[in-house]
Amino acid sequence: MTSLLQVDGLRVSYGPTEAVRGIGFEIARGEVLALVGESGSGKSTTAQAIIGLLAGSGTITGGTVTFDGERIDNAGYRRFEKLRGAHLGLVPQDPTTSLNPVKRVGEQVAEVLRIHGRADRRNAALEAVRILDEAGIDNPELRARQYPQDLSGGQRQRVLIGIALACQPELVIADEPTSALDVTVQRRILDHLAARIAEHGTSVLLITHDLGVAADRADRIAVMQNGDIVEIGPAREVLNSPTADYTKKLIAAAPSLTSVRIPRAGRDAQPVVLSVRNVSKTFRIGRGQNLTAVDDVSFDVERGRTVSIVGESGSGKSTTARIALRLENPSAGSIQFDGTDITTTRGKELRALRRRFQIVYQNPYASLNPSLRVKDIVAEPLVAFGLGTRSTRPDRVAELLDQVALTPEYLERRPAELSGGQRQRVAIARAIALHPELLVLDEPVSALDVSVQAQILALLDRLQNELNLSYLFISHDLAVVRQISDTVLVMRRGQVVETGSAEDIFDNPQHEYTKELRNAVPGTGVSA
Repeated sequence: MTSLLQVDGLRVSYGPTEAVRGIGFEIARGEVLALVGESGSGKSTTAQAIIGLLAGSGTITGGTVTFDGERIDNAGYRRFEKLRGAHLGLVPQDPTTSLNPVKRVGEQVAEVLRIHGRADRRNAALEAVRILDEAGIDNPELRARQYPQDLSGGQRQRVLIGIALACQPELVIADEPTSALDVTVQRRILDHLAARIAEHGTSVLLITHDLGVAADRADRIAVMQNGDIVEIGPAREVLNSPTADYTKKLIAAAPSLTSVRIPRAGRDAQPVVLSVRNVSKTFRIGRGQNLTAVDDVSFDVERGRTVSIVGESGSGKSTTARIALRLENPSAGSIQFDGTDITTTRGKELRALRRRFQIVYQNPYASLNPSLRVKDIVAEPLVAFGLGTRSTRPDRVAELLDQVALTPEYLERRPAELSGGQRQRVAIARAIALHPELLVLDEPVSALDVSVQAQILALLDRLQNELNLSYLFISHDLAVVRQISDTVLVMRRGQVVETGSAEDIFDNPQHEYTKELRNAVPGTGVSA
């Protein structure tokens, strides 16, 4: 097959810092090349350079990028306007900041069709609904009339995938396209991409930290470390017989459904720190239309234990967590924290409780103040609750960054200067600053590469044992859930369909939906 994309000696710098150091690779027509590596290794920078979207001071300082026989590394803004969307599709990493919050979802899908002359104003809306349906959006007619903030993180990601594929581009650059998706929808989206490749000869540059996805979906894999490609070859060969030490390290760190759970002291019943009873939540989503996001959910979180909630995006996982923290009021049911009913607690009493439970959101970029430096973001809760002094707080902040595997050089950076994984680590550092009793973790490692993910999970386990912390863990990554959980709740369409120990849920699932989730996990055939 002939090459569609050729990258030769590409170098990219941000000011004096060189982020990509003379890399080269090709993508054939109809081929999927996966670019894997730790956050900060240069994967996303490479993608942004190819498509002409380098952020801030990012500049191509050497090498060439050739697309379909045309050199584009030196192309101007107007040329890229014609290429992007029509010939080069992009699925960004961050769905919240990539969608316009004041435009309806359907309008944003229709816009790309109109811009590139693929539909007129009259039929663009109908095409947008069809595209949303293809991307795996439930009830696409209704969702097209909603705004991005009305959708779950996974649903927003699917909208971006629909936009990227709308004009049938020759090359799709997918930057962590399934990091926010549950495994069943992940499989459906990746199956859709595979069908598009077969039907139209579409090529894909797949940027991912999920080695299972790379194993299942890529023809070849390129492994990046510190701006260099350290290994490249056929997917199965790279993952089953790696030659680079760094590749071996990544594979060893990847969790699996057969991973031994992190040892946990004492299995006897402990006092209940959080009790959720018969909680329901109904949202009004249109004239005379209601959506029941949570339907009669009950569970307990014991002190020093981890309860995980798994299920598809839109199943009610995150809404349940927000209700538990009183960030959302339930339509019915009750919440008790440490034996006290907090269902209707407000004002100063509720603020005092905030020190005792904290949350790590799914999307770190949207939850971090873009104008603050990392040192101020992490110190924010300490200042808010009057802990420490101006002279002692810097030491505590440095300690917190060290706990989440960030070096002191990051103290002066702002969120826009960090990779997705680095931003998530900053969010975790901020959340544990107050030594809370309960930590709600909403997809806390979904943006992290496997080696840092392993560090964070080990950190969470250590903190739990040292401080007797309780965790409510929300995730679509079943391998991670298996590794960290004591109890697992499986949610579907707002209801709990199965609950039990991690061993029972994964080794002997009873509900058909739980079996479907488990069977959809990618990469189970890869051996380290």
